Amino acid sequence: MASEDDEARTGGTAEERRPETVQAEEQRSETVRAEQAVDPKIAAAVAAAEAAGPQHGESVRIDSWIWAVRLVKTRSLGATACKGGHVRVNGQNVKPSHTLRIGDEVRLRQENRERIVIVKRLIRKRVGAPVAVQCYVDNSPPPPPREAVAPAGIRDRGTGRPTKRDRRELERLRGLMGGGAAGRPHGR
Repeated sequence: MASEDDEARTGGTAEERRPETVQAEEQRSETVRAEQAVDPKIAAAVAAAEAAGPQHGESVRIDSWIWAVRLVKTRSLGATACKGGHVRVNGQNVKPSHTLRIGDEVRLRQENRERIVIVKRLIRKRVGAPVAVQCYVDNSPPPPPREAVAPAGIRDRGTGRPTKRDRRELERLRGLMGGGAAGRPHGR
C-alpha cells in the first residue's frame, strides 16, 4: 500500500498535504455544484455573471452594482441616487464611484420604500432577475400596503374641463371640503 507509505514518510494524509489554493478551489467547485442542483439554467447564468465579474484585486462601483442586480432601472439612475444621498453603504452616504466589497450593507431609498441588501457577489454586467437575486441577501422590510385610494375622477372623452359646479361636487364626494362648507346652501 503506497498511500500508507506516503503518509508515514510525509507525516499526514494526502488531503492534509494539499496546498491551500487547491483546497479553496475545491470548496468553490462544491458551492458551484450545490447551486447547480437548484436549476441548471440559473447556475449557468451565475457562472457567466461570475466570469464577467471583477477579477482578483479589481473592484465594482456602487452605481454599476445596484444597476447590475436590478435595484435601479439604469446606471444613470443609480448614479443620480448616489449623488442625491439616497444610497448608503455601511451607514455612510457614498458617491457613485464608491467601490463595493462582499459583505457590505447597501441601503437604497426608492419612492416610499427603503431597500436593505447585503452584498453576496460582485458583478458588473446586468443579469436576469433569478441570477440577480443570488448576488445579495435582501433584508428589506415588506413594502407598505397599498392604500385604498379612490381613483382620480375619470371624465368621459369630449366633455371638456370640469365646471366650478362639477369641481365642487367632486370635492364633496371626496370629502376634501371642510365640514362647514359642505353643508352650506348655495344660495344667499
